[in-house]
Amino acid sequence: MSVAREPEDQELLRRAATGDREAFAALFRRHRHAVYRFALNMSGSHATAEEVTQEVFMTLIREPDSYDPNRGSVAAFLYGIARNHVLRVRKREWRFAGLPDGEGDPDSAVWAAEDSTIRDLIRDEEALAVRKAILSLPPVHREVVVLCELEELSYAQAADILGCAIGTVRSRLHRARQSLRRTLESLLEGDRKRREAPEAG
Repeated sequence: MSVAREPEDQELLRRAATGDREAFAALFRRHRHAVYRFALNMSGSHATAEEVTQEVFMTLIREPDSYDPNRGSVAAFLYGIARNHVLRVRKREWRFAGLPDGEGDPDSAVWAAEDSTIRDLIRDEEALAVRKAILSLPPVHREVVVLCELEELSYAQAADILGCAIGTVRSRLHRARQSLRRTLESLLEGDRKRREAPEAG
């Protein structure tokens, strides 16, 4: 018996553009967590991540024909919409909400980075320091870390989303890694000193 093939993203989007609600629901189920993760990592705010995720898929309903398959995957297209909405939120409320506490968030583990530059510094007890370090990066550096390190997109995919050259992505990521290492080392050293300080009698 043959196994049913899952529809490709482009096929689902084509069907959704004709009013196929099941196709749109399938796209939503397939990509909502990734879009939410991206927005959360960029903003540090669950509320912002929820707002951005909703806006991304509302945009997809309103403008399904805005996707150009020659410019990349549907996933990259959704990341691009999410990025634009995060930037709008940032301009509207030029401040970041408190760090996510992970409560009720099945994707809280997304803060774990795969690249060895960061991975060697991450332990469970250091997760908060990693969150602080990522959120302390300038936006142009934070977004390449989120896309390439946390979401594991290629340099080419990140370049398409950000509208820049691959070399620019590599350069920003290199600077971001250096900054992250310095910030993490400083934060972790401060935490160690606080733990080792004798309690006031």
